[in-house]
Parts: sequence; C-alpha cells; structure tokens
Amino acid sequence: MPRNRRPRDREEKRAEIVGAARRLFVEEGYDAASMARIARDAGVVSNTLYWYFQDKDAVLIAVLNAVLADSMAAYSALSDSGVVDRLLWLVGELEQLGRLVSTVHTRAKESAAVAAWHEQFHALGEGFFRTDLIELGVPAGEVGPLVTIGVFVVEGLLTHPMPESGKRVVIEALLHRAHDSAATAR
Repeated sequence: MPRNRRPRDREEKRAEIVGAARRLFVEEGYDAASMARIARDAGVVSNTLYWYFQDKDAVLIAVLNAVLADSMAAYSALSDSGVVDRLLWLVGELEQLGRLVSTVHTRAKESAAVAAWHEQFHALGEGFFRTDLIELGVPAGEVGPLVTIGVFVVEGLLTHPMPESGKRVVIEALLHRAHDSAATAR
C-alpha cells in the first residue's frame, strides 16, 4: 500500500507535539490538556508521546524551553532599551503566559523537574537584572537585595494587575532606588 504522508523526522514530530501542547497549555491550561488531547492535536497516537517524553511534566518543560527560547530572541532585540522598558516587557510577556506561569508555580510543588526548571528560570532573570544593576554602579552589597526586591516587584505586578502607566511608575521607583544607591557609592 502506498504511503500517503511523507515520514516526519524525530525532531519535526517532537516540535509538533511541543507546539500542540504549548497551544493547549496557554489557551486551556495544563490540567485541561490531557496527554491524549495533546497527541490528538499534534496528529499522533497517544503512545507516540511517550516515545518523546517521559510524562506530562516533561512535555511542560519542553514547552517552557520553547517559550523561553522565543522570549530570549525577543529580549535580545531590546538590548538597546532601558532597564525600565525591559522590565515592563518582561511583565507583559509573563502576563500573556499567565496560565503557564501559574502552572509552573503549582507543578513546582509536585515535580522536582519543574521545580528545577523554575529555579533556573529565576537564576536567568535575576542574572540579567543583577548585570543591569552592576552596570548602573549599584554597590555590590546592595545588588542582591535589590534583585530580590525586583523579583517581588515583577511577581507583584503579575498578581495585582494595573495599567501600563502604573507598572511603569512602580518599576521606575525601584530603579530610582538603584540609581540612589549607585550615586551614594560614588
């Protein structure tokens, strides 16, 4: 019997599964997206998913890695923007991915793999902000606490939505403190 479809290579099929899972996780949420539904939306049989992923959390991590790769590409285009604009962009990105953000926080309590991913994500984001603060001239002893405050500000803006202008004022207040620290050190 002749083949009706061309064979798909392993990475292409994996990407299709991740794409289907990403759409489902973002639009409907992690809990609403069963492995069978992910398989169906990816155009494969359910058992095929387990050839590529150990479990649903492994699919989630692949989705998170894909989202992070896309976001890193977009973030690199903002390298000439100021810190305020980059932080506002980050908040906007995380708001658009609200279901994934909530899922990560929930699943991190249940899954060591998701918890490890979450810790690496925080380390990456905190590393970027740490670099910004150092470049602003913030004294070494104040960088760590300001990074922690920055995390709290971003997470607070995610859990307490406000207009863009309000977000900007909050982030500018944080950076005003960083500038004051840098000026005092000089």
